Amino acid sequence: MALEQITKNGEEGAVAPGLHREVIEVDATGKTLVAADSDALVVMTAAAATAIVLPAPVAGMQFEFTSSITATGDHTITTDAATTFIGGSIITAIDDTASKSFKGDGTSNTVVTLNGTTTGGEIGGLIRFRAISSTVWMVDGSVNASGVIITPFG
Repeated sequence: MALEQITKNGEEGAVAPGLHREVIEVDATGKTLVAADSDALVVMTAAAATAIVLPAPVAGMQFEFTSSITATGDHTITTDAATTFIGGSIITAIDDTASKSFKGDGTSNTVVTLNGTTTGGEIGGLIRFRAISSTVWMVDGSVNASGVIITPFG
């Protein structure tokens, strides 16, 4: 069976509904995500500081984050004080040969900061946030860092 080009309103190359996920571009003005944004790929498009706020977690909700440019200011992904991060975020060194893995403590970590150097945030990393309850986000991923690598969890 030959594959046929998908068309929409006569346009070749259109994406069929349900076969792709939403991509949300976030610039330096930041973004507060809502539950309806779940499953989106969030792309940070500004080098300058960018603040992103996650919605209140509902088990099964998930987001992925990447950056199309290396951060020069802090890119932050925050949840509220009643919600915490657990899991690990693997940081791969660019300038150093060592890689380190950090994890949220499950009790007090409410922000992940990618600063473009020591906590990650260089172009091309990927971090996933998955709600496993109404109070906990599981975090994992791989980000590119440089210098003396430190935890992105705070």
